[in-house]
Amino acid sequence: MKVMVGVSGGIAAYKAAGLVRALQRHAVDVHVSMTTSARHFITPLTFAALTGHRVITGLWDSDGEIPNASSAIEHIAEAQSIEALVIAPATADILAKLAHGLADDFLTTLALATPAPVLVAPAMNVQMYQHAATKANLETLAARGVRIVAPESGYLACGMVGDGRLADPETIAAAVLRALERRNDLTGETVLVTAGGTREALDPVRYIGNRSSGKMGYALAEAAAARGATVILVSAPSQLASPQKCEMVPVTSAEEMRRAVLDRLPEATIVIKAAAVSDFRPRQQAEQKIKRDGALTLELEPTADILAEASRLRRPGTLVVGFAAETERGLEHARAKLQRKNVDAIVLNNVLRPGSGFDADSNAVTFITATSAREYPEMSKRALADLLLDETLSLRKPARVMAEVATPATPSR
Repeated sequence: MKVMVGVSGGIAAYKAAGLVRALQRHAVDVHVSMTTSARHFITPLTFAALTGHRVITGLWDSDGEIPNASSAIEHIAEAQSIEALVIAPATADILAKLAHGLADDFLTTLALATPAPVLVAPAMNVQMYQHAATKANLETLAARGVRIVAPESGYLACGMVGDGRLADPETIAAAVLRALERRNDLTGETVLVTAGGTREALDPVRYIGNRSSGKMGYALAEAAAARGATVILVSAPSQLASPQKCEMVPVTSAEEMRRAVLDRLPEATIVIKAAAVSDFRPRQQAEQKIKRDGALTLELEPTADILAEASRLRRPGTLVVGFAAETERGLEHARAKLQRKNVDAIVLNNVLRPGSGFDADSNAVTFITATSAREYPEMSKRALADLLLDETLSLRKPARVMAEVATPATPSR
């Protein structure tokens, strides 16, 4: 396992040496990148001696020139080869850069380029840590899926007492190891995901549909594939690009989705029904375009209940998770759906909540089982996808340690 430790310029930089040792005790191949400011607090030679690897200190050589063509794209090569990036200490400055997508040195460029899990361990003066800007930056990063290893409270280098002391290296190392555990924890699983909103034709040019963009389902498919699963994505029409390493099965109507799901159900070990399936369809479809000529009355009939049918026909041991898009009495309706469909869990989504639900890039949900209801705050759908997969796996492995959700404290007003 190859992990990059990024060291930024704060007095706690010397503690990064302890983090390197803590990770090495777990057979992690540690590499180090340092910002220019970090080199004022601890030398690259220290980390080179500890790791046995060259320490990357910048995009340029000492003369400001690119030494060779390979070094010009070194951040891309490193980004693809590491299995996790942990920045410790993470100063207020580097948190701001990461939150706003700035990339003016090797470390921040690497953070933008890597698909690997990213963790940050903040360390700074208590007033800097409690500043509204820092809190907002941490919330932005958490919403994107960056894992926050919260600082400790205590005596600080500046002489003040309060939050802002770098977390213990063993604590940071444990967070990194938990992130690494996810990398292949779905190997051997076949995950069947449905996504998007189905369309029911009225005539050759019109249909009844809904506002689902497919973003949540696609995020779940992408996350499952990244964690080693074989993924079958049954998707209603969507503007999204097909996730990599997923088998795409395009459908349009509820009946087409039903047939596709039942056809692939015998292969699935996990079924996640994130699609917004039409509950009704026109009883008859007009053969020609319907002309506007006064009022129009439509006679609708219910579509098949794909979730209930998949739950009933699944193989023993297959987990089935459904979604419930609600606008009122969410918990009540979701729990009733859980029992009625006989599924293992329901993901409750209040689609009227600003910043979440249909079309949004973020979401806030409640994961409901027969014995529990766990709320997740608003975050990116990709970050949420991993947490929902963690929850789903926990249904099969009760002793599994759940992933922590970092929710930075609300700034004092």
